[in-house]
Amino acid sequence: MRTPHTRQFTIGSAVLCSDGACGQLRQVVIEPIDRVLTHLIVKSDGREKASRLVPLDVVESSAPGMAEEIVLRCSLAEFETFERALETHFLAGASGLWGYRQEQMLTWPHYRLALAGSATDIGTRTLTRDRMPLGGIEARRGDRVQAADGRIGRVQGLVVDRADHQVTHVLLDESHLWDQKRVAIPIGAVIDPQDITDGVRITLTKDQVRNLPPVELDVQE
Repeated sequence: MRTPHTRQFTIGSAVLCSDGACGQLRQVVIEPIDRVLTHLIVKSDGREKASRLVPLDVVESSAPGMAEEIVLRCSLAEFETFERALETHFLAGASGLWGYRQEQMLTWPHYRLALAGSATDIGTRTLTRDRMPLGGIEARRGDRVQAADGRIGRVQGLVVDRADHQVTHVLLDESHLWDQKRVAIPIGAVIDPQDITDGVRITLTKDQVRNLPPVELDVQE
């Protein structure tokens, strides 16, 4: 669910499930393509418990403005089934005015291809052929990328078509690129993208990845 970024939640607010308190609001997560708030990161009560990534569609509607208490439409048991919120899967901060400090926000590592230069070339070759719904791929920032002939790096993010939110490429981590290029792997080269359990496997060899043209990303700083 995508929610207009004008909706505000107070960092540090108590978060309640239908049958009791589950924690405190730690951070919010921003979708940079549509510039909307998509999830809350709730720190569970108890030192040993992990923070959870709470989708906005389970948050009760509240009056406009800063709410001091957040109520979820789920039980404590259901809350514990939400995905763990690992900061390494996100980018720190968010561009624009949100009413939060930068350390209180995380951003999905989603990018758009630029409209000019080499990005246009790679985009016109692959966007209509290699596509997958954004919710249909479970690759995360930091996941290992395994080429046909060995490991080549880690996922930096996903390239998303803003028009229909289809994933078109997996972006390779810059720390593992050659000649300081940003390399975008076409989603069609990802093996079994709906069943990624041990990193991302691709059909391309290291040399084929090395020979991909550099891409320019349309990123709002």
